[in-house]
Amino acid sequence: MARAAELDAFSRHGGRLAAAHAAFPAAPRPWLDLSTGINPRPYPAPRASQAARARLPDPEALAALEAAAAQAFGAPPSRVAAVPGSEAAIRLLPGLLGVRSVAIAADTYGGHAEAWRATGAEITASPHAAEAWVVVRPNNPDGRIAEPEALTASAARRWTLVDEAFVETRPELSLAGQAGGRLIVLRSFGKFFGLAGLRLGFVIADESLIRRLRERLGDWPVCAEAIAAGRAAYPDAAWAERTRDRLARDAARLDRLLGRAGLQPAGGTSLFRRVRADDAGAVFLRLAAAGVLCRPFAGLQLLRFGLPGRPADWVRLAAALSGEG
Repeated sequence: MARAAELDAFSRHGGRLAAAHAAFPAAPRPWLDLSTGINPRPYPAPRASQAARARLPDPEALAALEAAAAQAFGAPPSRVAAVPGSEAAIRLLPGLLGVRSVAIAADTYGGHAEAWRATGAEITASPHAAEAWVVVRPNNPDGRIAEPEALTASAARRWTLVDEAFVETRPELSLAGQAGGRLIVLRSFGKFFGLAGLRLGFVIADESLIRRLRERLGDWPVCAEAIAAGRAAYPDAAWAERTRDRLARDAARLDRLLGRAGLQPAGGTSLFRRVRADDAGAVFLRLAAAGVLCRPFAGLQLLRFGLPGRPADWVRLAAALSGEG
């Protein structure tokens, strides 16, 4: 079994099933992966046609995808650019903005600090003296919501990048319709729609920055499968509303299940829940030995759980939490 010191291998990102296979070779298969915040019941997206898969994506199809997303976001299509996952935008934008200092909270998605550090920017905790401010809203991993007034006021003075990867569960919180000037918003497709492998995201920003971003990305930023899925999913408001209701119910159910196991709530969204435990490392290792993968946090007594999908997954998680798995 993996030692507690090896938890760091699973703390950077969720979804590291190959590492879990190697660290816990005796764990039951298949793994129940609850280490990410991805909807376990994905959108029934159509596949791209054989003809579309056999050629480079048409500019008209890409424009139609961006228009569908813009309509859903409440933003002008001229301010919306598709990217191969919001992670790609996180890595590209620091170089495009070219600032020397950025404020990023310590308890947030670590990819932002990595991206800015790679450009040589100084990373601080306070936005007051920084040239840019990065905020994940709702925050990953604790779900906190930064005040919108603070963000729009910040954008009057500095680049303000709002990562809305999990906002689809609460779209009323989105600032996408206000993006422009120095306010940049990122949106993720894969988490809410449960299709993270398609690698689709969006940047909503001022037209001049969108043009520069497109120059960096080139003519074919996303694949035919992503275009087909996004064009179908974004206009499907009925599916989105049903899914938000289901995710909220499932998040409440997960809270009850984790609470019965003695794990204390410590924030989250309806796509993931964070809990506190004095023996978080031992809980992680016990679950992993039962073939259930959650997300630990290095040096902290915290764990994050995504939602089980199938009825059998709920039963398996309950058994593992009780020590019966």
